[in-house]
Amino acid sequence: MQNKNSKDRLYEDIGLLLLLLMLSITAVLMMLSQNIVVNIIYLIITMGILIVTYFMGIIPSLLANMVFIAFQTVVMLYEYFGLNHEIQWSLLFWLIMPLLISLTMYLSTRSQIALQKANSDLHAALVERGAFDQQTNLRTMVAYVEDAGAFIETSRRFEIPVSTLIIKIRYFNDLRRMMSDRQLQLLLQIASEAIKSSTRDNDITYINEDPTWAILLYTNATGGRIAGQRAKDAFEKRIKESPELVNLAISMVVGVSEWNAEEMSNPYDLMNDGIKETQYDV
Repeated sequence: MQNKNSKDRLYEDIGLLLLLLMLSITAVLMMLSQNIVVNIIYLIITMGILIVTYFMGIIPSLLANMVFIAFQTVVMLYEYFGLNHEIQWSLLFWLIMPLLISLTMYLSTRSQIALQKANSDLHAALVERGAFDQQTNLRTMVAYVEDAGAFIETSRRFEIPVSTLIIKIRYFNDLRRMMSDRQLQLLLQIASEAIKSSTRDNDITYINEDPTWAILLYTNATGGRIAGQRAKDAFEKRIKESPELVNLAISMVVGVSEWNAEEMSNPYDLMNDGIKETQYDV
């Protein structure tokens, strides 16, 4: 795998250098041909072909280049036979340069495009499995149960404390009846962003439809309460900065539960204990 990645990076570097070389050669030939109008038109068409190359791949790019070459050929034949104009040999570089630029661009970006496609496929797979929430870009409780198992196993092996935060909006059902759809969507967005911004990079945030947010943490209950307070402070600050929500009595309740192997047997026990703890957050 490492050799494959190194080879891909080498191809990208070579492709980038060749792309810069092709663009430089094209710029020089454009200046030498001294036909500003045709050069600008062909340059715009070439940029369009490069966009096709990047977003649609090499096959559509080759087809677009073939159409461009055919178009130039028709134009030259019409000028020569129909208008009795001499062939402008200085413009013939447009027959080949767009194709070479497209090929070098594809070579320099193919790994990046493949990575984007892989990410898109992964995102679609997560959504299909119910493990990813499209509205908030957070993982769902389906994923929580799977990931909590990995956290718990790590805790057992290395004796690292594991806690979960369970976060809810206080009186959410009552608020929902008073708020518009736009306000509800804004509230979910603000809450999710506040929670994510107040946690560490290796802390994972989840959401379900209630809505209820959950965070898995490698820390004890005390550290979890500190993280929960950071989330509440960040949420309160963002609500005050929102003109649409500032006049509503909106607040968070947070429950913290630390994994206890003697009292708990599975991730559901950890989650349910955290949900119960939210009832005592006043």
